[in-house]
Amino acid sequence: MIKFGTDGWRAILGEEFHDFNVEKVTLAMGKYVYDNFGYDKQIIIGYDPRNKADYYAKLCAEILAKKGFIVALSSHVVPTPVLAFNAKFRNACAIMFTASHNPPEYLGMKFIPDYAGPATSDITDEITENLGKDFPSADKSQKVNTAEFGTAYFAKIKKLIDFKKIKTLKSKIIFDGLYSASIGYFDKLLDSNGIKYSSIHMEHDINFGGLMPDPKPKYLKELVSKVCSEQNTIGLANDGDADRFGVIDENGYYVAPDVVIAILLKYLIKKGYKGSLVTTVGSSILLDETAKKLNVPVIETPVGFKYIGEAMRNNEVIIGGEESGGLSIQGHIPEKDGILANLLLLEAVADSGRSLYELVQDTYAFVGSKFYADRHDFQKSDSETINKVLEIFNAIKIIGQYEVTNIDKKDGAKIMLGNKAKILVRPSGTEPLLRVYFEADNKEKLAEIETVTDELINSIH
Repeated sequence: MIKFGTDGWRAILGEEFHDFNVEKVTLAMGKYVYDNFGYDKQIIIGYDPRNKADYYAKLCAEILAKKGFIVALSSHVVPTPVLAFNAKFRNACAIMFTASHNPPEYLGMKFIPDYAGPATSDITDEITENLGKDFPSADKSQKVNTAEFGTAYFAKIKKLIDFKKIKTLKSKIIFDGLYSASIGYFDKLLDSNGIKYSSIHMEHDINFGGLMPDPKPKYLKELVSKVCSEQNTIGLANDGDADRFGVIDENGYYVAPDVVIAILLKYLIKKGYKGSLVTTVGSSILLDETAKKLNVPVIETPVGFKYIGEAMRNNEVIIGGEESGGLSIQGHIPEKDGILANLLLLEAVADSGRSLYELVQDTYAFVGSKFYADRHDFQKSDSETINKVLEIFNAIKIIGQYEVTNIDKKDGAKIMLGNKAKILVRPSGTEPLLRVYFEADNKEKLAEIETVTDELINSIH
């Protein structure tokens, strides 16, 4: 069954992801463009380094060109944010072949409208309804054009990032290419601006070195080791299609995305940016507290960057970001951009004159607390049990010794225990799981609310 999740359709290559289904999804996307814009709307197509992503991108391009669309296919691997930027730059719709940070055996298709952000639910619902339907062909078919999408993107990034400031950075830089789409883009931006760095894993690999293409600590062990073996070094990485970021500070510690967003919010305000912060219900209390201290309004959305992107398009927003490692800023596209995120962080650290490690500690001191987080997944395969759990948590008054002060129901149940601890209970959008996120300002409190919550959920059948 073809189902669009929070960021496109993904499936295992050779099982559900095969020629017939790709053709089906391609025609459904083509029908959406035809119905809403006609054949005058250009369609641009890109792909990350995954197995057969280039083959399927070409197949998709040929199907749409035969129908009569003007199609531009990337001449080589391209990051999602680069293709998304070009959708806006060229006033085109885009189709990206990627499975982002999923395991190497997955491939996917992501539809990017001309506003350059993730397709909203109304668009993916329309595409889903189009599955299995055909639409008229134009009077004549077109030839597939090849295109290079990096140049326009690089020009935009050079307007957003102060590379001269980055050159004053006291810390050294190690870039972990992680075999991903950011190779040839992030490093090229550093090279073209005369910024020195060292690098590892700088070749495209369909198996991503046998690991997940996800810039989380357990997949960045070699980067952490390199950072720790050198004095005063920051480590940076991106996921498979370069829309997410991963950061290691000079002491070898992983810097959580919410901490990066807090640092960048403060820095962008210093640069003169005005507006709101956009976060999801899963974001850290640290961000709420940082925004409160800075007198910045917070717009909170359900989990998924498509909601953040929509809020960024409809409001004046300084920065929008999510806990899973995606962000964008005012003046850029309403789509996750891991390349921009890493560059902007380097600029912020250089501007501070301090190390990244010190800047992280400054962020905790600014809000008066460090926050600890954890996540537990519960196998609850039937929707009746999941609904029962949500019903109980949507009415809960106390957890352990902590009184519930607020419950937000926009995406599952977000339960606040004062302003220093929270629990988020929500069903997974892709698996038969109940995901429960915990956060507190000390480890003892975190352990207590985890124990009480686990016992309660396990007792519900």
